[in-house]
Amino acid sequence: METTKLLGTKIRQFRKLRGITQEQLAEASDSTGSYIGKLERGEVNVQIKTLEKIAEALDTNVFAFFDFNPFKELKSQPWIWECIHILSQQSEADQNKAYRILKELFSSESELLDNNSDKSGEYGEF
Repeated sequence: METTKLLGTKIRQFRKLRGITQEQLAEASDSTGSYIGKLERGEVNVQIKTLEKIAEALDTNVFAFFDFNPFKELKSQPWIWECIHILSQQSEADQNKAYRILKELFSSESELLDNNSDKSGEYGEF
């Protein structure tokens, strides 16, 4: 993968971790939402000054965007490594089953939260 795409992917990861939209990042970095979108897709080159503004808006430093080790953030979460270890000892069929269960669990949980937030308006705030 070329550097511009890797850089864009990394910026998107940081943005999503911070829970902000492309438009919010654009506003905080004196840019536009369409430029941030193109940047995240690796379609444009970025100037260092702009990259510094984006890093500041994401509460990080420019060098973090060039750390392409995908598992570095997971080191502080040992339970993820334990899950990987457990799964690695299972058959492929059981790994797929576990994946489907987790996917269903979290999609159902998300739907429940969405449904409850929709209903909270009906009954007022508690």
